Amino acid sequence: MPPPDPLHFCADALFDLAGRGLRRTLRTWIPTEGMRGTLDGRPAINFGSNDYLGLGRDPRLAAAARAAAEEAGGWGPAASRLLAGTTPWHNGLESDIARFKGTEGALFFPSGYMANLGTLTALSEAGSLICADALNHASLVDACRLSRAEVFVYPHRDMAALNARLADAQRRGTRRMIVTDSVFSMDGDLAPLPELVEIARRHDAALVVDDAHATGVFGRKGRGAAEHLGVADEIPVTLGTFSKAAASVGGFSAASATVVEFLIHRARPFIFTTAPPPALCAANRRALELFDGEPERRDRLWANQRGVVDELRGMGCRLTGTETPILPVLIGDEAAAVAVAEALLAAGCYVPAIRHPTVPRGSARLRISLSAAHTEEDLRTLFRAMQEFRGRGGSE
Repeated sequence: MPPPDPLHFCADALFDLAGRGLRRTLRTWIPTEGMRGTLDGRPAINFGSNDYLGLGRDPRLAAAARAAAEEAGGWGPAASRLLAGTTPWHNGLESDIARFKGTEGALFFPSGYMANLGTLTALSEAGSLICADALNHASLVDACRLSRAEVFVYPHRDMAALNARLADAQRRGTRRMIVTDSVFSMDGDLAPLPELVEIARRHDAALVVDDAHATGVFGRKGRGAAEHLGVADEIPVTLGTFSKAAASVGGFSAASATVVEFLIHRARPFIFTTAPPPALCAANRRALELFDGEPERRDRLWANQRGVVDELRGMGCRLTGTETPILPVLIGDEAAAVAVAEALLAAGCYVPAIRHPTVPRGSARLRISLSAAHTEEDLRTLFRAMQEFRGRGGSE
């Protein structure tokens, strides 16, 4: 008889996920031109990417990375930032981030996830209170869980509930923090940042905003949702990532010089990890330049967004949000969402089905993510495919 397998629960769990239509597989995307390519060998237009400005295949980012790698004499520094890992490219990127976000300083992390974990766990302690929106990204959820603070999850965008909880904490003298995404990536809506700024001020709470899906996309200069909503100078700590509009890798925390220095001493995902390659820093610096220097990319993105919203509304699709380039079409049933996504792929459009646990059970959806690189023909193909989708659970 074979010896008992102490990890048999893995196979049991996968079998259960498959039975509920929740088992996932890694799919191979090979880009060809613009937002077109192949998914597992099938030609498709990519409507599942966060490459909002179409920089994913821009040769200028690759050229910047290549030049930095050659100048640095290699790839990675093989050391943490606090040892021998900090280079002029890291310092230059952080200066550029701070200038772009309008803050005194910034700290670069290997990913947005690590930026969120590092910042929130450093700024909180046992006995403090974090108030977090119910639809915050998983990285913020995990950061709150690791923070040792008391966490109050307020209903999505419910300012009355948030205000009441903070008032109680203020009476008790508890250190207070509000944490929210600016763009909620699975519902496609915006946080009410002006109201959050006012509530934070009223209750002497620190406001931390994850601007991952808004940086480069919102605002006249692409500075993000706070610029778009007129509160760009009133957010004490802004988190962000280069993995969306910059089509790269890495995260950051932008704040006062004092807060940034504090994070250098306390943010464990920064302290105890190897520094990202200088080439990555150079590519990210180039992306920031393009955010500022090529506003026409945002113009094309928003023109595409308005056209798709109008078309989907005309079809009767149930959209959970229409404020951002993320347009989720509500289906409900997980198996039905997967079936419709496969039908769209057969029609030449990759539109991923989002299911539990990413979204609550019974709220599965198609997540259309738009880019400045989508052409008129790309969108016409999407509209034809979505017309076929009508009557399969996606129309009112």
